[in-house]
Amino acid sequence: MQNIQKRTLVTAALLLASVLLFIQPVTNIFVNASSGDGSSSSPYTVTQAINNQDNSTKSVEGYIVGQPISTTSVITSNFPNNYAFALADSPSATNIEEMVYVQIPSSFRSSFGLQSNPSLLGEKVKVTGTLTNYFAHAGVKNGTAFELQNDDTQPPEPDPETPDLDGYYDDADGKTGEQLKSTLHNIIDDHTEISYSNVWEALRETDEDPSNSNNVLLLYTGRSQGKNDNGGNADDWNREHVWAKSHGDFGTSMGAGTDIHHLRPTDASVNSSRSNLDFDDGGSEHSEADGNYYDSDSWEPRDSVKGDVARMIFYMDVRYEGDSGELDLELNDQVNNGSAPYHGKLSVLLEWHEEDPVDDFERRRNDIIFNDYQHNRNPFIDHPEWVGEIWE
Repeated sequence: MQNIQKRTLVTAALLLASVLLFIQPVTNIFVNASSGDGSSSSPYTVTQAINNQDNSTKSVEGYIVGQPISTTSVITSNFPNNYAFALADSPSATNIEEMVYVQIPSSFRSSFGLQSNPSLLGEKVKVTGTLTNYFAHAGVKNGTAFELQNDDTQPPEPDPETPDLDGYYDDADGKTGEQLKSTLHNIIDDHTEISYSNVWEALRETDEDPSNSNNVLLLYTGRSQGKNDNGGNADDWNREHVWAKSHGDFGTSMGAGTDIHHLRPTDASVNSSRSNLDFDDGGSEHSEADGNYYDSDSWEPRDSVKGDVARMIFYMDVRYEGDSGELDLELNDQVNNGSAPYHGKLSVLLEWHEEDPVDDFERRRNDIIFNDYQHNRNPFIDHPEWVGEIWE
């Protein structure tokens, strides 16, 4: 009887082992079937997209689980805009580390933006775009195709040259003077803030050399320099605060200190020379930056960026008005403003604005900041005429 029981147990064990050996390859088949090669017909999973942030263009399939509003925050209701959604491999995912952030280009926002289409939450979509950081988080940017997987709707063709402002400036129509300034402040206020360390990445995109995608253009010298040649050495590029950060003593804190609308790549030693000088005409030409002049109390940039500088300063005056615990930054017609929250010289900046009109580089930069980072705009790039309505 004992021998029979032993044989029975051995037979059962052998059968169990056979079943396990069979199950393992079958399991592997299902696991492998869930992964793709990143093509449209065999898209990546979200996990694959997270693990392959290599700037390649791939298709990714997953479930919309919310809208990212910062590196560490994804919301699932009361969506503030149509700019982004988060994808996960499961429609019930809540762990942000299991999500990929998807930038929605302007041409797809009416169909795939969560503010306009909150019912998309939980839906499965396939997105084709560049696998690269967005909101300093694993992301998909520069999307060329968006496809809802449970219907036959074909996505519209993208039109990246024209941002969809969705009535962005409607409240400013017909206003002038202080009323216009106050209205513009309310429009561009409460932007998405980024950390000072993330400014490096942002500037590599906003100030990319149109003739060489590996480089950025430096503000004062105009030199085209490698995107990764940044730092504090003499010939590196670093982060210039056009509204000098000591004018109000906001430093590099999130808000005014990290606002990309007035942060630009600049040769490190030239940045040091500019220091916290106000803007005015005159002085001696800088030995490393042809066309830039400076003296003990002021800095004059080269002619081709004078208007750029003026419009950045105008933006800062309007964006920071002292509400929400922020500084009240104001223009004046002085130099030597020191640590006071003032910047000059207004009369000269108005001249520079007229002498150097808005160009395509500024427009592109404004669009990138709006679409990819802060989700607010510099109104004086979009409407240069408003400068005169407020300050002249």
